[in-house]
Formats: sequence, structure tokens, C-alpha cells
Amino acid sequence: LEPGEDDDPVVQEIDVYLAKSLVDKLYLFQYPVRPSSMSYDDATHLSAKIKPKQQKVELEVALDTMSPNYCRSKGEQIALNVDGTSFEDSSTYSIKMMDKQTFSSIQATTNTSRYAAAIFRKGELHLTPLQGILQMRPSFSYLDKADNKHREREAANEAGDSSQDEAEDDVKQITVRFSRPESEQARQRRVQSYEFLQKKQAEEPWVLLHYHGLKDSRSEHERQYLYCQSMAGSDNTELVKTPGEYLSMLMPPVSEEKAVMPMGPSNVLSMAQLRTLPLGDQVKTLMKNVKVMPFANLMGLLASGTDCTAVLRCIQQVAMLVQGNWVVKSDVLYPKNSCSPHSGVPSEVLCRGRDLVVSADFRCPASLTTFLLCWQRSDVKDFLEQMSASRINRGWEFLLPSDTDFIKKHPDVVQRQNMLWLGIQSKLEKVFNFKKEDFAAKKEPQPAGFEPGLLPPRLKAARENAASLRKEPGARLPSQQRGGAGVQVKQEPLSDSEEPMDTCSALTNGSLNGYDSPGLSDGHNGQSAAGPSHDLQDFVSATFRKHFVLTLSEVKRLFNLHLASLPPGHRLFSSISDRLLQDTILLSNCKQIFVPTVTTADEQKVFALWDSGETFDKYRQVVYEVFMKNYRVRRTVVQTRLGQELGANVTKADVDRVLKECCVSCGGMWYLKGTAQS
Repeated sequence: LEPGEDDDPVVQEIDVYLAKSLVDKLYLFQYPVRPSSMSYDDATHLSAKIKPKQQKVELEVALDTMSPNYCRSKGEQIALNVDGTSFEDSSTYSIKMMDKQTFSSIQATTNTSRYAAAIFRKGELHLTPLQGILQMRPSFSYLDKADNKHREREAANEAGDSSQDEAEDDVKQITVRFSRPESEQARQRRVQSYEFLQKKQAEEPWVLLHYHGLKDSRSEHERQYLYCQSMAGSDNTELVKTPGEYLSMLMPPVSEEKAVMPMGPSNVLSMAQLRTLPLGDQVKTLMKNVKVMPFANLMGLLASGTDCTAVLRCIQQVAMLVQGNWVVKSDVLYPKNSCSPHSGVPSEVLCRGRDLVVSADFRCPASLTTFLLCWQRSDVKDFLEQMSASRINRGWEFLLPSDTDFIKKHPDVVQRQNMLWLGIQSKLEKVFNFKKEDFAAKKEPQPAGFEPGLLPPRLKAARENAASLRKEPGARLPSQQRGGAGVQVKQEPLSDSEEPMDTCSALTNGSLNGYDSPGLSDGHNGQSAAGPSHDLQDFVSATFRKHFVLTLSEVKRLFNLHLASLPPGHRLFSSISDRLLQDTILLSNCKQIFVPTVTTADEQKVFALWDSGETFDKYRQVVYEVFMKNYRVRRTVVQTRLGQELGANVTKADVDRVLKECCVSCGGMWYLKGTAQS
């Protein structure tokens, strides 16, 4: 610029020098918990030590125990907790009083290349690069020592209470274990773990230091190294740059940084990483992780604006259509040259077995019966758990309901998938020597590996009798025809919300050959005509005496858990309908509580123990009546109502007990169990 056009004239020029004497030894200490007006410059520093690689420093600073702000009783108590009553050389505090404080450092920043300590003298600015910036904070490690000392005293007391007799050395069995080879991924996780880092940090030894005060002669001598020792220009080439080099240092060129993918578990799918993949890989990765998915859900997981036709084209390469939903192909789950982690079965055999399960059962709405008895049980369980759920007394059922919307919207895709399934079935017919009829939906599915002619005569006759009863509701068993000719079983029609239990399908609970025990059963609940069994009544009574208030869905859940704990072949495994379960509840001194705003669906019906024979029943009955008018109340409402109905004898403990037994608290309000809205 011309001299007359310079709007920002140079006021002063200062020479800048780079001092290198302390380039690897200079640290900046910060004390963030103390103001600058209350520095530690005049405090007595007892010791100092450093771990150079970690840049970790510890300082011990003496406390003024004679200060009026120092509490001597607290100091003595802390010293007693840390060191105990004995005097040892390793004691933390030497005068039985907390007379010192330890400061430990943490790194304020890991990159100090942009920071330097500057000192100005006679128009010259001297810069020394910083090795580290450390924040010194009080350390409370003495509290850990006090806890350890307390544990040692407790252990010593327990050892003193035990027998003091000398015991002979017992021969102990030693188990030798060999560690398996560590994979590269496992090694990386171990190296990045917090425990490993702590161990590595503890391995570095401390280096003891000597502390010199601010006005000490040694400090004055060391401070001279902050000035550049050689003032010649040839020794400061770092600061002598051409205008072009200086400009490139101020504005360095933009360099493309390689994106480092964060390490994560192999079974965790990151949506951010997923969106960077091609569309085909996105669909394949999603289906491989989810296994079963409706098409609408798949479109929701992909980026907005993704072409539906392109997604349909991609998903048909990695999945097959089952009841309008997409199930990942077997060869995607079990790639070539792989094998089962459970049994070592090759991938080709696994693919055929999985396709057999899907083709034979899931493509028709019938419940699945496990007929692959010749397979490894763990492999079959993997097949089933990927795409189905176990239902009590009904076997395995497909996870998702049939997606009729997709079937109506994409008939061409459905037709193409049906052709593919026919091709798969033709291959399976040749491999397993099946017929086409084996893949069709059956009204009464037969257990796998069983033929009626192979059953024992007694079970065969019982099964034929049960089948005749199902076909002819008015038919009688031979025993009825002989001894009870005048007895007829009343057939009650089923409600719209109920469906008959499948009493001939294979049970997953291990009952005998998958068949119920022979005997008289009615047409809709599988129980004897006289009413619920004693085992079922005992279970319902015990359950309500424990929980007091339950919804029907919760009773069914507890009943399923109870069935799982019973031995195989127990008589309680016979099919039980919702109606029978409700009737049993009402016969067990329970009543249905009609809570406002609660839906009338069977699953949400609320039942409560009304009469248990205890004097406390009247408290519960008052609470039930309160909730028949309001679905949620405050504690004061319950307490007031109890006082009105039962007099002034109601105590706080009584209110606490009845609320704990019958209600749950949410947001300051009390709800009857099972009615709190999530």
C-alpha cells in the first residue's frame, strides 16, 4: 500500500525469540478451586512427584493447624480413621492430626502445541513452548485409606470370633484352566478398557522432585532459561519465514481427514454408519439384524425419500415373503463355508432345515409344531426364535400378524414370491422325501415323527375318542355308555372373543409325546365337566393371597411361569381358556373391580381378593369401592374414606399396608394395580 493509504499504521515493532532451554520441561499449573488472590506461593510444600509419560503430578502442601479456621477435632478424627491408633512409619499423618493436603493433577488439554509461556524484557518477547497444562485439584485418597482400614478392622474382628485352634493343612483341589486364544477384536476391546488403562498407568513409577519456592535462588536461576540463550538469527529459524510460508502457517490448506469409525460391539448397528452404505447393503444389514420385518417398518428405517421400487428390488434379493412380511433368506444368515456354532452342522444343511421350518408351517397361519426331532435342539431353537414366539398350549407362532395391506398393494411381488416358494418346496420334497400335501395347512396338525399306527394301543384309543368328541359334540365315551347312560355333558357356545384351545398340537413343555392325557373334557376348555381342577384353584388362591389385585393378563403371565416350573407330564398342562381362568378366579373369593376408564377387554379386567378370612379384608374392600368411582386418587382420599367407614382406629400403618397391597403410586397419585397408564 502507498504510505498515504495505510489506515492501520505500525506503532511498534517487537522482536520475538524462541527459547528452547526448557522446551520439554515447562509445565503450567492451574488451581481452579482457589482464586488468584489466595495462591499457594507462600504455603509450605512438603513433597512433589511426577509421572512424566502421563504428565501426572502430586504435591503435598502443609496445612496451618494453628489457624482459627482449622477444626482440630475434625482433623484428629480424620487422622484416626486413616492411620488408626498405632504409630507407624507408613502413617499418612505424623502428628495424629490432618496436617497436610495432597493435590493431584489432571490434564487441561492434550494438545499444547499452540501454547507457550511468554516473558517480555527490553522490547523483546521470549516464548517457551509448554510441555503440559495441568490443573491441580485436592485429592481425597485418604478417604479410600480410611475405608480400607475400616474393612481390615472388621475382617480382624471376624477372624477373632472364629475358633483359635490350630487346623491341619487341608488338601485342596486345584483346577487348572487354559485360556483360549484371544482374537484381535477381543484384544482391542481389552486394550481400550478402563481397567487396562488403569493398570498401565499404575505401572509407571513416580519420580521424586524437589520443590523450590517462588523467591528461592534456584528458582531465580531456572527462570533465566525462559530467555533465549542465543540471540543470533541463525538459531531462530523457526520464526524466520517468508511471507508465503507465514501465510500458509496462518491459513493452512484444508486436508481431508479420514473418518475413523468408532469401535463398537459387533451386534450393535449404528444408523449413522448404515446410511453411508449403498441401498442394497443397507437392506441386507437391516434384515440380517432384525430377521423379520414388515415392509413399512423397513421404509421407516431407511432415509426419507428412498424409492420404494428400488427397496422392493433390493429386499427380494435378501429376503422372502411370509404372510405379507419379509423374512431374511437362509443363505444370508448362514453363508457358504460356515457352520452352526452349536452343532457344527454345515451351512447347506442349516439352510435346508430353516427353509423347511418356514415352508411347512409359517407360510400357513397354523401354529408351528416342532417336527425336526432328528436335528440338534439348539439349532432348531435358533430357527424358531428368529421368527416366531412360543405360546402356552399352542406351540410356536409367527412373530408378526399377516400384512394384508402389502399383499393387496403389491400382488405382482406376492405372485413372484409364491413361485419362488414353490421352487424351494420342490427341492425340499426331493431332499426330505416329502409330498406336497405335507406343506399345506392342516386342520389338526400332527406332531412330528409320529404316525397314529405307531402309538401304543391305549393312547391310540384315547386319541380316537377325543377326536370323535370334537367331531360329534353329543357323542359319549365308552365308559359313559356303559356306566353313565343318563349323564349328558352340556355344550356351551363359545363367545366371539374366545377360540378353542388346540388340545392335540404338540406342547413345548415336554408332555408325553405331545398328547394330553385321555379323559373326559368339554369342547372349549379341555377341563373336566365338574369344573376347574383342584391344582388350578390352589394356584389362583395362592396367587391372589400374595398379590391381592391382578389383571387377567398378569394372572396368565404368572400361570405360564408356574407351568414352566412344573415337571413334564403334569396334569395342569391341559388346555385352559380365558373363560375357565376367570371362572376359577371368581370361585376363589375374588371379585371383578370395574375401574373407570379401564378398557373392557378380557386382558385388562381387574380382579381383587374380596374375602380372605382376615380382619384386614374390610380395609381392602373400602379401597376397592373407592376405585370403582375414580381410577386414581390421592392418599388423603383413601385415608379419609377409611376413617369414615371404619372409625378413628385407622392408623398410618394401616393406610400404608392397604396401599402397598392393592395399589401403585405414579406421579403423586395412587392407582389400583395394573391400571396405571404408562
